[in-house]
Amino acid sequence: MEKIVMAGVGYVGLVTGVSLAQTGKHVICADISEMKIAQLEEGISPIYEPGLEEMIQQNLEKGTLHFTTDMRAAYAQADIIFICVGTPEELDGSASLKFIYEVADDIANYARENTLIVMKSTVPVGTNRQLIDYINARRNAEEQLEIVSAPEFLSQGTAVKDTLEGSRIVLGVETLQAEKRMREVYAGFHQPFVVTDLVSAEMIKYASNDFLALKISFINDIANLCEVLGANIDGVTSGMGLDPRIGKAFLNAGVGYGGSCFPKDTKALYRLAEDAGYKMRTVKAAIDVNQAQIYKLLHRAEADFGSFAGRKVAVLGLTFKPNTDDLRESPGIWNVLELVKAGANVTVYDPVGMENARRVLGDRVTYAKSALAGITDAEMCFIFTEWQEIVALTSQDFSEKMRRAHVYDGRNCFDIAEMNDVHYVSVGRPERQIGQLELLK
Repeated sequence: MEKIVMAGVGYVGLVTGVSLAQTGKHVICADISEMKIAQLEEGISPIYEPGLEEMIQQNLEKGTLHFTTDMRAAYAQADIIFICVGTPEELDGSASLKFIYEVADDIANYARENTLIVMKSTVPVGTNRQLIDYINARRNAEEQLEIVSAPEFLSQGTAVKDTLEGSRIVLGVETLQAEKRMREVYAGFHQPFVVTDLVSAEMIKYASNDFLALKISFINDIANLCEVLGANIDGVTSGMGLDPRIGKAFLNAGVGYGGSCFPKDTKALYRLAEDAGYKMRTVKAAIDVNQAQIYKLLHRAEADFGSFAGRKVAVLGLTFKPNTDDLRESPGIWNVLELVKAGANVTVYDPVGMENARRVLGDRVTYAKSALAGITDAEMCFIFTEWQEIVALTSQDFSEKMRRAHVYDGRNCFDIAEMNDVHYVSVGRPERQIGQLELLK
């Protein structure tokens, strides 16, 4: 059985490595972070992902999963190396390949002959071809190593399911032998294969993420128009979603997308196209709409109250989506920072993201121990993540616990008709007013 090494144990590397081990493969997850590897060797996952920690513990016991910081030893015994390091955003919006090339240098120095390199990281179109040329030029060996593009399509919060039971496995290959080896790697995943060339596989990843981002921005644009014209986005999306050409997924109006993929990948593809002399107007529109959407409810609340200075504000939900502890590019975090800057007294709550939030927000906010505690005595409440604990709140909870029951719902969590006695503002839907309530200015 071939030994598989995951170079980088972030979200993609860890979930992919553990999932491969779950199907009986021998997997070594290698990372330079001693703290992260020590934690994983104890069976503790450094990220929150439903089902992942249990799978780590199971495969450690079975002996199919190993963790190490010894990159040289890992590469030297690998038959297949998955590159799973980050490609963070540069100031100009392009993707940084610094960590990719650091791994490439180690592969060139330590990998043995016939090692297959698999690119799992999201990289600009054309990177795989350039990278394998770079590696082979630095190797003192007659045999050329080969690279495969195998982009990931996991979604945080459902990453394990998306990996083991996803809609497709995309392989960008240059030889039949590489394809054969990759089909053996993924044996047990029971997903259809899309086999293409390196460049097309890279483009599939960007095109997929950018299309979903575009769909989100489109429906948010429609929701904003619904408010102007008096329509209800709930009815609009119900009617749209039943059309099989459109589908229901990603038609949820709100305060925009966040996370580690959509913001970065839309800007990276737009910049890549610009460098190639082509202007992607649809992608640019998605970026612009999303940026404006993030602060939509903040502006509305400011118009209602006049000023945030000295106001007691509750913020429920800090992660960019439920079932993850990831705060990257989270609308919740961006809004909290603006509220603090405006002089508000902010209390925050998230069922899973509090530890990460403390690293970002420090002592600038108060941390509640529950959603109910978070809204107690608040004059206004913003909702930025549709966690089940938050969705389970009732109109009565808000009206009884809050000093002024003003709820600004960035994820359309509640039925408008049920928000009795609450001044309720959501996205693309009619507002629910509390009689002729006068606000203190």
